[in-house]
Amino acid sequence: MRNDTRKLFNHYVREVARINGVESANVQFSIAPTPAQSLEEKIQLSSEFLGRINVISVPEPKGQAIGLSVTRTIAGRTDTTGDKIRNPSDPTGFSDNTYDCQKTDFDIALLYSKIDTWAKFQDFPDKWASACAKAIGLDRIMIGWNGISIAATTNRIQNPLLQDVNEGWLHKIRTRSPERCMTEVVAGSGKITVGANGDYKTLDALVKDAVDDLIDEVHQDATDLVVICGRSLLNDKNFAILNKEQDNQNVLAGQVLVGQKQIGGLPAVRVPFFPDNACLITSLDNLSIYYLEGSKRRFIREEPEKNRVADYQSSNEDYVIEAYEKVGLVENIQLL
Repeated sequence: MRNDTRKLFNHYVREVARINGVESANVQFSIAPTPAQSLEEKIQLSSEFLGRINVISVPEPKGQAIGLSVTRTIAGRTDTTGDKIRNPSDPTGFSDNTYDCQKTDFDIALLYSKIDTWAKFQDFPDKWASACAKAIGLDRIMIGWNGISIAATTNRIQNPLLQDVNEGWLHKIRTRSPERCMTEVVAGSGKITVGANGDYKTLDALVKDAVDDLIDEVHQDATDLVVICGRSLLNDKNFAILNKEQDNQNVLAGQVLVGQKQIGGLPAVRVPFFPDNACLITSLDNLSIYYLEGSKRRFIREEPEKNRVADYQSSNEDYVIEAYEKVGLVENIQLL
């Protein structure tokens, strides 16, 4: 890198070390609580979607899901004149819904040439931090929709959608609450057809049926339910965007696109990396990402043999459905 860039880079690395209370950022260190919270805020601000779900720190690596949704009724009456007593219940439904935060590496490499270009701007540190935050945010969304396993060593060539990094929301619905999934209508067909001669005449009919059959009655009339759909169902030709005064090409990167039309009486939503030919009915705040307090690690190192600077970061994370009673997953949709 150029000499003037070197001064800015060295100052940035020293500042990273200072705010984390360590002597050097050139060795692995634990990110201090305040910088860790600032990093999480940057990640959430980098993506509208992450700002509309729950991103929560937890004190233990494993445990019961926090339970942020009301999943059951509590109203009732007990005649206490005899030996009966009032028996309170937990409306957040602390059932057997566990989380297990897994170490996830978010390692970023920036070429000297790119850093030289950024050094021309006064907000050089912000550009660096924003690039890291956006990359982490987009990967989190991709894992949430497509993750199906936790490999000791991941392979982005074989799993371009990060399927082997962690178990995402859809996988957990399939494995933990399969009664909330619809994958076919005719037994053995492996598909749900929509069209004049299909299993359903319209997507509206399919979504209405899914709400009635898959979601608990207490949540069926919830006003915050949305239909998150794949690209094949909501293509740009038929998906008029409500988002105003935004460049839709840029909005696609991590944002939530809300359709002008409803499907089955619910707002249609398109989120990046959601699987084609599927839809998820739930509320956005029923989706959570948990990260373990004190688990964030960082290590900044020059790698001149590759003409780059490497920013090694990691965090222990898990993807959580707060209330399975409030989800309905429909897959293998085929438009005729």
